[in-house]
Amino acid sequence: MKSQSTAGQGMLLLDLPDDNLSAPPKARPERMGQTVVEYKDAAGILTKPKGFMAGYDFTINPYSGCAFGCAYCYAAAFAPAARKPEDWGKWVVVKQNALELLRRQLKKSRSGIHDKSIYISSVTDPYQPIERDLELTRDIIRELIAHQLRLVIQTRSPLVARDIDLFKQFKVAQVNMTVTTDSEEVRRAFEPGCPANHQRLEAIAKVTAEGIQTCITMTPLLPVTDANGFADSLLATGVKRFIVQPFHAKKGAYAAGTKETAAPLIEKYHWDGDGYVAVRDVLRARLPHLGEGKDGFAPV
Repeated sequence: MKSQSTAGQGMLLLDLPDDNLSAPPKARPERMGQTVVEYKDAAGILTKPKGFMAGYDFTINPYSGCAFGCAYCYAAAFAPAARKPEDWGKWVVVKQNALELLRRQLKKSRSGIHDKSIYISSVTDPYQPIERDLELTRDIIRELIAHQLRLVIQTRSPLVARDIDLFKQFKVAQVNMTVTTDSEEVRRAFEPGCPANHQRLEAIAKVTAEGIQTCITMTPLLPVTDANGFADSLLATGVKRFIVQPFHAKKGAYAAGTKETAAPLIEKYHWDGDGYVAVRDVLRARLPHLGEGKDGFAPV
């Protein structure tokens, strides 16, 4: 994938994939709301994971940074040194050569890539707002179909339902939707740039209804106001698999603009270890399959 600029217009354009030459080039926004968008070449796109995702063969991150800007996101720790932690959510870097790199790496590894497990994405959201315009994640997933990899998508965006047609073409594919609370007050404090809880639940219900394997990840589980009511809303999606893990309030740093509103909610909802355990136990009793922590994220 190559970039080009149109003389005199200041509009950045994205060259088309080889199999779609009749479509117009895609405009490349330089800002999405408060988020500045940059376009850079990456050194690689298929990455051997470590740590929490070590069970997978590869991860793919089409973007660096994330416009959702969740207050607790561990990925902020992987930001380049030039990026300040308090700027998390205010910048995104598009890996503009991602599709070209993927094609090259897949061609080189064709004999050994079949049936490998791939996790999209580990340190960004592949369906954050810029994806609606660029369709970079969609192009990547389309490229993977022929290789019949075992695919897991991780997002908190309803936009994922757009690509149901692609997921259906995989022998093994799972869509994970992150839903961390039943409270919009809590969601706005900790996940200010994210879609509302009900939008995520509606989207994963739609994906599930199409016969695609799904999972709801409550990672981390934030303060919950009504554990049984929350369980009811989760079950109503038709999803059968769930993952939960605790929120560590004293670890890491809050992003700018969230600490003053988010931190008091931990006390308001008594969201200490006991509070988490109480809600987790209700969910464990109500949900058909609930994994916890790293074990819950084992490859499909």
